[in-house]
Amino acid sequence: MEKQRVLITVKTYPTLSRKYGETVCTAGVREDGSWVRLYPVPFRRLDEKDQYRKYDWIECRLLRNDSDPRPESFRPFDVKELCPIGRIGTSDNWSERRRILLNTARVYDRMDELIERAKANDLSLAVFKPTRIFGFKCEKEYREWDSDKVRQMREKTKQLDLFADDAWRSTFSLIPKLPYSFSYKIEDAAGRISELEILDWEIGALYWNCLRSSGSDERTALSKVKKKYFDTFLDSDLHLFLGTTQEFHFRAPNPWVIVGVFPIPFETQIPLI
Repeated sequence: MEKQRVLITVKTYPTLSRKYGETVCTAGVREDGSWVRLYPVPFRRLDEKDQYRKYDWIECRLLRNDSDPRPESFRPFDVKELCPIGRIGTSDNWSERRRILLNTARVYDRMDELIERAKANDLSLAVFKPTRIFGFKCEKEYREWDSDKVRQMREKTKQLDLFADDAWRSTFSLIPKLPYSFSYKIEDAAGRISELEILDWEIGALYWNCLRSSGSDERTALSKVKKKYFDTFLDSDLHLFLGTTQEFHFRAPNPWVIVGVFPIPFETQIPLI
């Protein structure tokens, strides 16, 4: 089985799985622009030196994820292979990231096409360029993980773990649950209005960092999150990484959510004279 080279572009905020414990949905593109979803990945249990970042290249063997029918879904043959082997930076106005993600991978600009392709089960990850982003919403959520789910998860992972050893158990604790959900209100090239939830790990990490720097003042923390996602990012050539959730892939009217943001600088225009 040959290893495949994948540029990581997506890491969602950790969720709890009764079968696998705390996991992260990771996704990225191959060098030809085709998408790969990696699940399950117990990311926070990886050694710190092996924890890949967005825009790191990883090289690993992939197996079809038999429990997930979406076309891009795979699981790592060996989670120990999920370590970075290279990185694409932001030099030359993000030229290499631009080449792979905007010129090699296909960029969509109409939600109807994405919804149709999801329902036909031939697409569940995509780069999307909204025509306009005109809303950013924060909504309160339950502040604690469901206790029954946590209990079932712990019992299950005692029997079946993704790692050969369990040394991680002595220091591991669940990541805090986000007490808010975040979403963008967007318009596409056909004028369709959609509200899409943002599941990117970065927005969760930003919230916790802002909360700490604000002395636990939630209103101030939320204001800072909005400033970055609705003010700073909208000054860029903002593209979105979209994905469907397995639960709603076939049955939601619009199964797409935002699994990552790509706030790329505008291309520099070279004067004709």
